[in-house]
Amino acid sequence: MKAVKHWRMQRITAILLIPLSYWLLKFLQLCLQANYFEMTEWLNAPVNKIALCAWCLVVCYHAAIGLQVVLEDYVSHQGKQLTAIWCINLFFAGLGLSSFVLLLQG
Repeated sequence: MKAVKHWRMQRITAILLIPLSYWLLKFLQLCLQANYFEMTEWLNAPVNKIALCAWCLVVCYHAAIGLQVVLEDYVSHQGKQLTAIWCINLFFAGLGLSSFVLLLQG
């Protein structure tokens, strides 16, 4: 049952990343072309801020699930596997949370 949930969540997050990546690409385009005032104005728009926050959280969750599946497939020692999965989940949770907080602050 756990494998089905991971498979389903991996597909759902991949599908969610398709439209959310539009905002990331728009943000990167603005980084190259816009001045500071235009960038802060664009980032302070609620739709843009929410979309980028959602992208950060979804991409971190998607990556954590993907790496967990790889570890489950290729690391045979149960203790090392669980430790590595725990470290990856902790890393991506911290990365997602910090990016979320930083985007909301700015």
